[in-house]
Amino acid sequence: MTQCMPGQAEAQKPVDLFVIGGGINGAGIARDAAGRGLSVTLAEMNDLASATSSASTKLFHGGLRYLEYFEIGLVRHALAEREVLLKAMPHISWPMRFVLPYHRDMRFEGDTPTSKLLRVFMPWMRGRRPAWLIRLGLFLYDNLGGREILPATRSLDLRNSPEGAPLEDRFEKAFEYSDCWIEDSRLVVLNARDAALRGARIMTRTKVLSAAREADGWAVTVEHGASGAQEIIRAKMLVNAGGPWVGDIIHNTARLNSSEGVRLVRGSHIVTKRLYDHDKCYFFQGTDGRIIFTIPYEQDFTLIGTTDADHPDPSVAPVCTPEEQEYLINFVNGYLKQDISRDDIVWTYSGVRPLYDDGASSATAATRDYTLKVDETGGAPILNVFGGKITTYRKLAEDALELIAPHFDRLPDHWTAGVALPGGDFPVDGVAQLIARLKADYDFLEQDWAARLIRAYGTDTWAILGEAKTLADLGRHFGATLTEREVAWLMDREYAGTAEDVIWRRSKLGLRMDKAQVTRLEEWMQARAEKKAVPAAE
Repeated sequence: MTQCMPGQAEAQKPVDLFVIGGGINGAGIARDAAGRGLSVTLAEMNDLASATSSASTKLFHGGLRYLEYFEIGLVRHALAEREVLLKAMPHISWPMRFVLPYHRDMRFEGDTPTSKLLRVFMPWMRGRRPAWLIRLGLFLYDNLGGREILPATRSLDLRNSPEGAPLEDRFEKAFEYSDCWIEDSRLVVLNARDAALRGARIMTRTKVLSAAREADGWAVTVEHGASGAQEIIRAKMLVNAGGPWVGDIIHNTARLNSSEGVRLVRGSHIVTKRLYDHDKCYFFQGTDGRIIFTIPYEQDFTLIGTTDADHPDPSVAPVCTPEEQEYLINFVNGYLKQDISRDDIVWTYSGVRPLYDDGASSATAATRDYTLKVDETGGAPILNVFGGKITTYRKLAEDALELIAPHFDRLPDHWTAGVALPGGDFPVDGVAQLIARLKADYDFLEQDWAARLIRAYGTDTWAILGEAKTLADLGRHFGATLTEREVAWLMDREYAGTAEDVIWRRSKLGLRMDKAQVTRLEEWMQARAEKKAVPAAE
């Protein structure tokens, strides 16, 4: 039996699952498991969604380009999931239309299986994606997963249309198709919050120091960041959803003898001033076989991404390098009439995708599908989670529970499909009505403010604002419509501990707040946290 060291506390009763990692996979598995009656503890060494899950391109999408790699199963599952997820979270996810400009002189020298076949059997195409191939891909995209909400693909004449106005005149034709937006870091937080409402224990800023197999389970030693106190938690089964650190957890934390590998791929994005007036996204093709998106972002900005570059060390924080910034700028400038430069960039971010190492020749070609492996060769079982897309996180959780089920008696069946996340209990097309109702109930809110609150919290907005009758009732105003009442909710219900958590993960208000405002927010949050901690210390 593991001995307690000075400063350690030991939980009395083993939990069923101990989940390492507070990204979307860990939070999704914790929610699914808690909803089936398992006792669950989740530990995240930083903030929820502080790594990969807050650094995505913010899309629920099937992955149109994955068809070129013949990943039909991955695309089919992702396409089917889009509408399942839309119905469960209409506040933080919504349909978007994507415009794919077509031009005959496009040279494509990529290394996809499709491009290699074209070069062999259609050498006269000189590396171009022919229009018929794009139409075939979009036909499959429309029909592989089934659609009830999202409109189908259509062709566009760019010569006299709003979609063509920002583009160079050589683009005359485009294809327009559907995918969906998702507030990625809020998705993680709401899954964690729902897991907690169903009985899970969610511990942020809690590092797993070691995990040791015992006769009937695992002894997990954690260190709570705020206090430095250590605790030993026993669990029947371990779930390694460590994202970029999944390999480190296998070899150094749990000390497993495993040959499974992870390939870390960095994806970087830039955010610029708004580049065009309409609300549609562009899907741009590069001559190197890559694609990027330009997406309307936070009303006044445009999000551009992403890159693919190997990132061998998870301990090195990913950043959007100057070379990646130039790559994205040059990519966009090959399409838009008005060139952009680095002076137009207002923010950059970068994340590391922990892909399953399938031996692909390049980071772009590495599979985005997930792989789940249960290791019980040394005794108690551990589930290791590799890869995955944010779009298929719910299916990944279901598949994880299928593998977990044999280790627990009479585990209930799937339940998450169609079950709303907190605040999402209203129709997919009900956002406008909800905003109007909120403005009627709180007439001091401006339209943009009301819309932001509904898009973040949905029906929970009324619980946040409570009985407020005036702006003053919401307490201190930190800037950019962020008030004391909202920050208190984020600290008490959504695990926010710092100003960074609030302005970059629970929201994107960091784009609108200056340094002085952020400093005042941080000071207020620290003072509030210290004040709440006093009774517990006495």
